Amino acid sequence: MTGQLAFDLPAREVWTRQDFFTSSANEAALLAVEGWHSWPDGRLLLLGPHGSGKTHLAHIWAEAAQALWLSPDDLADRLPDLPADASIIIDGAHRVAGHAETALFYLYNRLIPHGRLLLTAPAAPRDWGLTLPDLLSRLQAMPVARLEAPDDALLAAVLVKLLADRQITPPATLIPYLLPRMERSIAAARALVAALDARALAGQRPITRQLAAEVLDLGADE
Repeated sequence: MTGQLAFDLPAREVWTRQDFFTSSANEAALLAVEGWHSWPDGRLLLLGPHGSGKTHLAHIWAEAAQALWLSPDDLADRLPDLPADASIIIDGAHRVAGHAETALFYLYNRLIPHGRLLLTAPAAPRDWGLTLPDLLSRLQAMPVARLEAPDDALLAAVLVKLLADRQITPPATLIPYLLPRMERSIAAARALVAALDARALAGQRPITRQLAAEVLDLGADE
C-alpha cells in the first residue's frame, strides 16, 4: 500500500458568536438577531439563501434566549407541551407547507404575547406553497431580517478558519484562487476544505493551487 489512508472525519460544527464572521452580507441580520429583546411582538423571520448563515445566527439566538429548537416534522407532536412564554426556533420553517401549517398557526398564536419565535427560511412565506390563508397573513406580517449570499471577504475568512481548524496553513495564493471558482456558500466552503484535506492526506501532498484545481475538477493549474 503506497498511499496514506485518509479518514473522512467530519469537522465539528461551531456555532458560537465568536465564530460568526461579519461582513456586509450578514451584518444587518446579526444586528437584528442580537436585538431580540426589541423584536416587534417577539417575532423575527430570518431569510437568506442556502449557506448564508441562518442556522448559525439561530444558534447564537438560542444561546442568548435559551430557545427551544423545533422541526417542522415534529412540531405537531410537541405543540401540546410548549409553554406560552417559550422562545422557539424553527429552522427551515418553509417545510411546514402541506403538513404542519395548522401546527405553526397554533404555535404562532400560543406565543402571543409572552413568547418569542424565530423562523428561518430561504424565501419569503408567499413562496412556501402555504394553503392556510390565516397562517400566511401572520407570517407575512412578521419583521424580516435578510442575509445575502456570502461575499469574498466572508468566504475568505471562513476558508481560513476551516483550514486552521484542520491545522492547515494555506499558501498565500490559495484563497484568492479558490474564491472565484467555488460555489458561493458557507456549506460549499466546508465541503471544499474537507475535500482538499482528504486529497492531500491520501496523496501525502501539501494543499496547493494544483491540488485545488484537481479537487475543483479544473484540470491543470491556471
